[in-house]
This record gives sequence, C-alpha cells and structure tokens, in this order.
Amino acid sequence: MDLNFSADELAFRDEVRAFVRQQLPDTIRRKVTNGGHLTRAEHVQWQRTLHARGWAGQAWPKEFGGTGWTPTQQYIFEEECAAAGAPRLIPFGTKMVAPVIMAFGNAAQKARFLPRILSCEDWWCQGYSEPGAGSDLASLKMKAVRHGDHYLVNGQKTWNTLGQHADWIFCLARTDSEAKPQRGISFLLIDMKSPGITVRPIITLDGAHEVNEVWFEDVQVPVANLVGEENQGWTYAKFLLGHERTNIAGIGASKRELGRLKRIAAAEQKNGKPLAEDPLFAARIAQVEIELMALEITNLRVLADESQAKAEGSKKAPGPAASILKIKGTEIQQTMAELLLAAVGPYGLPYLKRSTFDDARSAMEAGWQIAEDEVGDFISVGPAHAAHLGANYLNLRKVSIYGGSNEIQKNIISQMMLGL
Repeated sequence: MDLNFSADELAFRDEVRAFVRQQLPDTIRRKVTNGGHLTRAEHVQWQRTLHARGWAGQAWPKEFGGTGWTPTQQYIFEEECAAAGAPRLIPFGTKMVAPVIMAFGNAAQKARFLPRILSCEDWWCQGYSEPGAGSDLASLKMKAVRHGDHYLVNGQKTWNTLGQHADWIFCLARTDSEAKPQRGISFLLIDMKSPGITVRPIITLDGAHEVNEVWFEDVQVPVANLVGEENQGWTYAKFLLGHERTNIAGIGASKRELGRLKRIAAAEQKNGKPLAEDPLFAARIAQVEIELMALEITNLRVLADESQAKAEGSKKAPGPAASILKIKGTEIQQTMAELLLAAVGPYGLPYLKRSTFDDARSAMEAGWQIAEDEVGDFISVGPAHAAHLGANYLNLRKVSIYGGSNEIQKNIISQMMLGL
C-alpha cells in the first residue's frame, strides 16, 4: 500500500485545511480541543456549515447529495478536521441510518429522509439496546404489531444517545414472536414527536446527560416507515453495525488527543523535570502512538474495501475488519484517557458545578478556578488543561461496550476470520 499522497490529494488536503481554519468558530474549536461538550445548536451549526460547502455527506455517493470522495479523501478530511479541533458529525444520521436507507430503503424513503439528514433538519438517534438486550441484540422484546396501514409499537429502549435532541429514531422491533429471534425483527423509522413516546434521562458517571431510556406506549408508526422487508431487520442491523463500529474507532480524534497528551506531559513536572522526559511515561506514550499508527493503516484498508464494494454495486457491510477497528480503537481511546489523567494527577478530579458552592468567591478562596462549559459556569481545581480530564476518563469507560462489546467483537473475529 502506497501511503504517500498524490499531488491532487495534497491539494485537496490544503483546501480542507483552509476551509476548516476559516469556517470553524473559535468557541467550538476551544471546546473540542479542551474536551468540552457541545450544545445541540453547535453540532447543527457545524454540520450546516459543511452542508453549505457540499461536504456533509463525506462517505455518500453523489447521487444522494454526497461528495463522492475516495476513501483517501475521506481519511484526509477527517484527519484535518480532527487536527483543527472540529467536532465529528453526530453519526446516527449521516453514518448509520443513511447507509441503511440508501442500501435497503425504497425511493420514497430516500427522497424524504436523505436530504434532511444531510442538512441536519432532522436529528436522528438509535433505538437498538434494551434492558437485557444489549450485546445480545437478538433477544430484544419491543414489539410492533401491524394494524392495517400502521404498526402499534410497545416497549423500551435504553442507552439511547442524545435522544433528548432527536427528531427521529431508527428502531429494531419484533414483528414476529414465533420466528427464530433473528428472523422476527424489523427496522422502523419513528418520529420522536409521536404520541406515546417518553424520553427519560440517564445521568452518567461524569455527570452528563448524554444517554436516555425511551419508552413506547401504543405508538403508531406508518407501515411506510418500514425499511426493506418485514422480519428482515436483523440483516439491516448487521449492515448498520459494521458502519457504526468503523466510526467508533475515532482515529482522527485519537491523533488529536495524542497531541494533547504530549503537550500536557511536556507541561507537567515530575521530580523537577517535564513528565515527558520520564522514561516510563515516555515509553507508554510511544506504545500507544505505535498502536494508533497500526490502527490507522487498518482503517485505510477497510475504507478501500468498502469503496471497492460500492464500485461493484455491492451492499456488503465493512465485515469483521470493522470489529478489529472497534476493539483497538476503543482500547486506544481508553488508554489515552488513562495517560492524560495520570499526567495531571489529582487535578484531574471531575469539576463541580458552580451551584455546589454558596458563591464563586468562596470557591476561588478555596483554590478553585472559574471556567465555562456548554451550559454555564463550572469550577475546577488546578490548571485549565486538566479541567475535563476526569469526566472524560469516566465517559470513555463506555466505548468498549457500546456498538457491540469488545468481547462480542472477538467472537465475531474468531468465527468469521479464523473459522472457530
């Protein structure tokens, strides 16, 4: 594999670099590079900025309004955006449900949903996991019973990410309770404003409202919102999960975090010297950097295979290589978070909301500093670069679980690649 960019690819890199530098708001850049959380409005703002340039559908074919970029161009774009502090697009629309609609949806669904996904007029969320049906997704219990031209949906989804912002949710629901588990599942597109839907927040260890449980009580869903064939949703779900696992690898963001780790290690002191000069800590940084480089090459191979499949008109999902990306990508993210936290020591304690103090003056007198996050003020102790590291460490405990736990991914690899 030739890892050198061509002249055209280098020119494309310069074009992307200049665009992001000019169009990315400093407020968003600062939050991303310092590990902060973006508001819904900021996510929408950046996607619409890309959409205006024609770059919102980086992996989409031109026939659906996408860029038609090669895998190398997609890689360059994500690399440059991550390095500049641009946020990753929320994947549930552009990178998860959209490929399913393109591959298995009918013409009316493509015309109705795809343009609004690109423009971020519709914010999508995912309805897969249920209590007792996470990695063992085939055991899901939510039912969709057909009544004429609509389904009546009842059940519960959990660990739903950012559903509090969503306009639509794509769900797996059981439409045939008598069939084998994988054969009785259908893929439904459901309007979150439908009567009978209740979103309840789940507050995570880092204090954030990022995930939810979603309840469905006699929710009417038009049969027109069934993707593909009834009871064939398991096939579409596996297709989607291949794209999700590839996206979870987060190589561009990990490279940005590696740079942040090196800067913090150079700033922090140990025994009167920069932490970066400590042989043991430097060796740990070098190890994670080597692993990230290897993962990057694997990702390029997956993108090349996917591009070849599209060129041949195949609806094939990324395959077991996506499981490799998911496993190693999430392990690297967690290792990076651990090293960042180790670098700042006790200053990495999760921050406190200003409301926990009687007033800001008493907080500052106690040695805390006032800073800002997406919803107002927070109070942190120590240097500003340590403010979000504790929360970030806690939040990233989840990445080896969602999208199919890493243990499940190892089973997939052993079955599909090793024949075990």
